[in-house]
Amino acid sequence: MAVTRLKRKDRKNKARQNNKVRVIKQLLMTPVIKNVDVEELKARFTSAPAASAEVATAE
Repeated sequence: MAVTRLKRKDRKNKARQNNKVRVIKQLLMTPVIKNVDVEELKARFTSAPAASAEVATAE
């Protein structure tokens, strides 16, 4: 008895599985969101331009 291979179905199943794996990998690559202190960030940005201005005038 001859074996009939369902090539189209096999390609479709492999494509589905590859898509699922790709989606999982993309989800794992996203960075973890951590708690951020907004006030500290604001303080950094207000002090950073002053420091860079002093460096520019010294040159």
